[in-house]
Amino acid sequence: MSQPALPGPQVLRDTSLSAVSAGFVAMLVGFTSTIALIFHAARSLGASPDQITSWVLALGLGMGLTSIGLSVWTRIPVLITWSTPGAAVIASAATGVSLAEATGAFLLCGVLMWLCGVTGWFERIMNRIPVALASALLAGILAKFALMAFAAATPQPALVIGMLVTYLVGKRWWPRYAVLGVLAMGTGLAWWLGQLNAQALRWELARPVWVTPAWSWHAMIGMGLPLFIVTMASQAVPGVSAIRVSGYRPPVSSMMTWSGVSTVLLAPFGGYTFNLAAITAAIVLNPHAHADSTKRYSAAVMAGLFYIVMGLLGGAVAGILTAFPPALVMGVAGLALLGTIGSGLAAALRDDRYREAALITFLVTLSGVTLLGVASAFWGLVAGTLTLFVENFRAQPVDETDSP
Repeated sequence: MSQPALPGPQVLRDTSLSAVSAGFVAMLVGFTSTIALIFHAARSLGASPDQITSWVLALGLGMGLTSIGLSVWTRIPVLITWSTPGAAVIASAATGVSLAEATGAFLLCGVLMWLCGVTGWFERIMNRIPVALASALLAGILAKFALMAFAAATPQPALVIGMLVTYLVGKRWWPRYAVLGVLAMGTGLAWWLGQLNAQALRWELARPVWVTPAWSWHAMIGMGLPLFIVTMASQAVPGVSAIRVSGYRPPVSSMMTWSGVSTVLLAPFGGYTFNLAAITAAIVLNPHAHADSTKRYSAAVMAGLFYIVMGLLGGAVAGILTAFPPALVMGVAGLALLGTIGSGLAAALRDDRYREAALITFLVTLSGVTLLGVASAFWGLVAGTLTLFVENFRAQPVDETDSP
């Protein structure tokens, strides 16, 4: 009887040049579009340059290894990525939270994700939160960064306006690479204006830096829970949908379990949250990645390998971002989030039944209000839920009175 083929040689046989190209593009778009936001989130928590480098390393290794492992195991293009809206949650809730306390919040998020996977609670939990409120929560969190990006035009008008024009032109002619074009233009303008700090450049490999978790209730409620909710609502749900729409039947619970395990293992090094990709997943799920749908998983494997390489080069990545002026970092992050903000607002306000509750959720979250040491993301969800309760409670007696 013939021996079964080993996974490694089988992947090589299933890989095509188009799969390698799709994997590289998926990594490039995912990394360059939001790495500035990751950098900002880490810096908001007071992370040192070495700790920021460790974040890049942990995220690159976590995304790469889980993408490769799940794709080879399922023979489905499964792309795991960091939580972009989660990074926005971290940055917005960072006031008064230490890096150690944030690490504890990351661990809480990872444990909750693991529980959702091993118990199969994922669908049931998410069904409890109306899509309109989850979308409004996401839009409120991300809108802060878009506002900060445009506000930077006051001290740095040439830089911000140049980046905005590049973004608009890019969306018209090369939408997939618009954010990459913004980063390139911003870097060129910052260099021309003498705003690049070349002394911060460090061409070195990344090294892991351990952060011992600390536990505080305001970090758990104000950062950990919103991080979990936003990540699951904005990435897990569309990520599963993207795979299913492409004709695959993924093991959802197993993918959630391993996402949670990866988060728990890598959180002390900066791997704050891992979950299914949605936007970049479309690149490896596309028939252009491989003509044979049964071999298309190889594109996700290639993306995972490129993620690992970028993680190992985290010292250079962090050094480049440290050299950038804050207006450039926030400009790239804010412009990269415009599409997600628009989609979130559209989903939040689409249904008349949830419109007012969603609007209140959005405004409270956007306000940045902090009560009892808990950040606005949590209070926005509380305010929206309370609005829904009052509206439904008020409507019930009317229906009973009008009934014959």
